[in-house]
Amino acid sequence: MKKFLGFALILVLSIALAACGADKDKSGSDTEKETKKLVVGASNVPHAEILEKAKPLLKEKGIDLKIEKFQDYVLPNKALNDKELDANYFQHLPFLEAANKENGYHLVNAGGIHIEPIGLYSQKYKSIAKLPEGATIIMSSSVADHGRALSLLEKNGLIKLKEGIDKTTATTKDIVENKKNLKFDANYEAALLPKIYESGEGDAVLINSNYAIDAGLNPLKDSIAIEDSKSPYVNVIAVNKGDENKEEIKTLVEVLHSKEIQDFILKEYDGAVVPVDK
Repeated sequence: MKKFLGFALILVLSIALAACGADKDKSGSDTEKETKKLVVGASNVPHAEILEKAKPLLKEKGIDLKIEKFQDYVLPNKALNDKELDANYFQHLPFLEAANKENGYHLVNAGGIHIEPIGLYSQKYKSIAKLPEGATIIMSSSVADHGRALSLLEKNGLIKLKEGIDKTTATTKDIVENKKNLKFDANYEAALLPKIYESGEGDAVLINSNYAIDAGLNPLKDSIAIEDSKSPYVNVIAVNKGDENKEEIKTLVEVLHSKEIQDFILKEYDGAVVPVDK
């Protein structure tokens, strides 16, 4: 009888342990099932760095973030349009709008994250006032950046643009006053501009802050003129139309707007990258 009771007790314990194991396995699979994978394309600096900082915060919210790094401004939108990415984070809003128009994409802004002030750099002159008559200004071949670059020059009194135009879409044809007869060379990809600057080509080079920082430049200290924080060129999380309402995209934007991430941006880039929360 004692042997029988002992055997019965062992049997009951075995069943209970098996049930616990099954519950644990079920719980684990449920947790795994609840974790959502999010693939986001980004430029190396500062976008990918900011996303890396956000990774653990997203993990806590059940999102496994994978970051795909890009070196140019064309492929991230193509990859997003082709559904190879869930979102991308590398561009400002005017660039996104231009990409949609030029390529027939239907990409939308899911949330603005930060501003990267564009800067004017020179190896030859220590201030914008020192630029000589007929100076050559080198800038990106991306037309979406031309209005931004020209607005910076206008603010510093070097040129004047037509009244009443949308300055985000301005080109050199919209210059109505050019006091120093500046010449413009816009035949270079944005990623090459830091090397153009380092080699001393032209008299001054307009460089986007992400490429400047990536090349070891400090936009606030090394530029001879820089955009202020009121710039309309907010870098955004872009997604395919309709995906902006997905919970994981909303969570991504919410995390990037969090105090922890905004504090990180301010500290890490010392004002060369300015966070926004809308």
